[in-house]
Amino acid sequence: EPTVRTELMEQIPPIAIFLQESRPKFPTAFFEYLMPIVVRYLTDVNNQVRKAGQEALLILLEQDLVSQSDIENKVCPILLDLSAPDSDDEYKVEAVNIICKMASMLSRTTVEHMLLPRFCELCSDGKLFQVRKICAANFGDICNAVGQEATERLLIPKFFELCSDSVWGMRKACAECFMAVSYTTSPEVRRSKLSPLFISLISDTCRWVRQAAFQSLGPFISTFANPSSAGLYIREDGTLSIRPPMQDVNSSSCQLSNSITLTSSSTNAT
Repeated sequence: EPTVRTELMEQIPPIAIFLQESRPKFPTAFFEYLMPIVVRYLTDVNNQVRKAGQEALLILLEQDLVSQSDIENKVCPILLDLSAPDSDDEYKVEAVNIICKMASMLSRTTVEHMLLPRFCELCSDGKLFQVRKICAANFGDICNAVGQEATERLLIPKFFELCSDSVWGMRKACAECFMAVSYTTSPEVRRSKLSPLFISLISDTCRWVRQAAFQSLGPFISTFANPSSAGLYIREDGTLSIRPPMQDVNSSSCQLSNSITLTSSSTNAT
């Protein structure tokens, strides 16, 4: 019964944590018995079981309970199979979604060598706009996961494609993550390539795209600033934040929220 398999998946993370804490007593139990179940359920015929398996996998990765060898030899291969061009549409959408979510939890080498080529292919998927939209929405996270060199060499060309996609939702998603992409690039790429690209979004024929671009304008401009002097920095979750000067730590202005949400209101200090 699918409900039994779903319930089993929900119990895998706490069991894995228990085994981790009792490793001297159960040194190989997780790797031999539980991890194969998680991998198998990623391809289950029931979508609720697959969803539970994906959530369990993310929890295990977040808790650093999956070995590097299992990631490279078991998890990544199955995700590459599920996201292949000839894969079932539903499986492909789920696979690209899990690839994007797990990228920040893996080593840069693993993401760049095993997942990045497939991600670039999926950015150009002409069959399913849902796949391209997931790629666009998570583009900044992938850039952050692989770093500047791979971003400029492989991802920026794909970002240009998505920014000119015929589906306006794709262009809107690109506008929303523009700051995160810009932050990963060099000042020269930011100035010569991304600035003209941003102008095209802020002049888009769709008002929803233009609105998203205007909301990202301030954060995008902030990526040109020197963090040490401007006090701006990017948190791990990708949000733009302010590190107030030391002399202002106790001032009333520093009691305001550190996270910046670009609005049309003034940001003058009082």
